[in-house]
Amino acid sequence: MKKIYFLLFALISGLSFAQVTFSLGVRGGANFSHFTQGNGVEKYLIYDENTHSYDEIKGSYKFKNRTDFYIGFFGNIRLTKFYALQPEFNYSRQGAKVESIGRNDRDEYKISYFGTQLVNKFYFKNFNVLIGPTIDVVVEKDFDPSYNFDLGITAGAGYDITKNFGVEARIKHGFLHTINNYQGKHANVVFQAGVYYTFNLKK
Repeated sequence: MKKIYFLLFALISGLSFAQVTFSLGVRGGANFSHFTQGNGVEKYLIYDENTHSYDEIKGSYKFKNRTDFYIGFFGNIRLTKFYALQPEFNYSRQGAKVESIGRNDRDEYKISYFGTQLVNKFYFKNFNVLIGPTIDVVVEKDFDPSYNFDLGITAGAGYDITKNFGVEARIKHGFLHTINNYQGKHANVVFQAGVYYTFNLKK
């Protein structure tokens, strides 16, 4: 038991005396976004003037990727050689394309968010992996979403090409239903591929 206490004390002491650095940076790239798929089948009624009755029609649909962009800035709080806490603020254009058979009221959804992410970043030499929660607020839309905000989680990986410049890939999954209509209940899914530049990052 004494050995465990000693190891914990040594770890806490090491973190306390470690050199904490803070750096600002910018990030941007492409969004490939869609909604979660659901059951993929919709039913609706069409009025038949010859029989003066309504016929039930079944249609199918599928959400496909819509390509747009994201841009933002961040503060990298490097607590240890292997770990940093990175708050981020981003503008992200998202949505989905709709491929449907039968009914075709809409072929695309467009929605944009301003959001914040609290990223936990783990370093392995030039590589890093990240995970953290996101909170997004709707700033532009061409339909009425279920909520004017979204909660989700982001995970991904990056690679430092130079001390300041790197590339990254992330996936963000929303927890709330963005749409809730005849096409069902669906949440945001966004894959991001882009670059980041960190000013005066010390390693």
